[in-house]
Amino acid sequence: MTKHWMAPRFGGSEVLEFVDTDVPVPGPGEVTIAVRAAGMNPADTKHTRQGDPADLPLPVGYEVAGVLTAVGPDTTIASGGGAVGDEVLAFRVVGGWASELTVPAADVFAKPASLGFPEAANLLLAGTTAADMLRVTRAAGRDTVLVHGASGAVGVSLLQQLRLLGARVIGTTSERGADVVGRFGGEWVAYGDGLEARVRSIAPSGIDVALDCVGTDEAVDVSLAVVADRDRIVTIAAQARAASDGFAAVGGAQPASKTFRDSVRQRLIDLAGVGELEVPVSRRFPLAEAREAAALLESGHPGGKLALVP
Repeated sequence: MTKHWMAPRFGGSEVLEFVDTDVPVPGPGEVTIAVRAAGMNPADTKHTRQGDPADLPLPVGYEVAGVLTAVGPDTTIASGGGAVGDEVLAFRVVGGWASELTVPAADVFAKPASLGFPEAANLLLAGTTAADMLRVTRAAGRDTVLVHGASGAVGVSLLQQLRLLGARVIGTTSERGADVVGRFGGEWVAYGDGLEARVRSIAPSGIDVALDCVGTDEAVDVSLAVVADRDRIVTIAAQARAASDGFAAVGGAQPASKTFRDSVRQRLIDLAGVGELEVPVSRRFPLAEAREAAALLESGHPGGKLALVP
């Protein structure tokens, strides 16, 4: 038996229940992971808010890090090998807010020894999302890039991946996030009234690419105003504006995005393993307190990445 979090009805953190369940014995192509940390992302409770009632109850959590406790017959993990006792991370899985779970081995990778369990459990959802945004906009080292919401989880990954490309990055966030933007190689600009003028002042030669992680009308309007080519604007949070204004919106359920995101997992793990991609985790919560942690995440001001620790 294991403990895991489920949504028995549609809603946010308030509907979650901590229940007992059996852990399936892994079959061919599957492994069982004893979870040492579960990642937390806004998508975790976003998907519990609506859907097909036939799918209820819904398990929660897309990424974990832990230790292999069982390996199915003739099975290797995505990074190769895989034996009981190995430290691993997994994304994308179903029901990661648990103390133990059985998952497809194709979604499981060796955890670099240099990476802690909470950091490993929060690496790939944000990291692959950021990489997908760069793919869509063809961001490159010669570009000046505007990142809206640069101090959030996806924004921080974007800052680091763009720094590796050699691009110049201007990051919008509140004053509270200014140090985060600077720490990861960006130039901070405060959002709010006058944002377009501030962006033009700091980048008089223009903005080549805009990456929106917040979805506000301000972020979209400024992006449209300062980027000449709408093919080089992308959002992960303003799908309606993208459709009406003719720029890209990406999401993990889109076939092209899913395929690409799956393909870059090992590269991002390798970068994190050598210290080129950091995952700042601000707070750790006991697994039993996931409802409280999720409410903090839903507030929009978690102060950094959160992790659940069984």
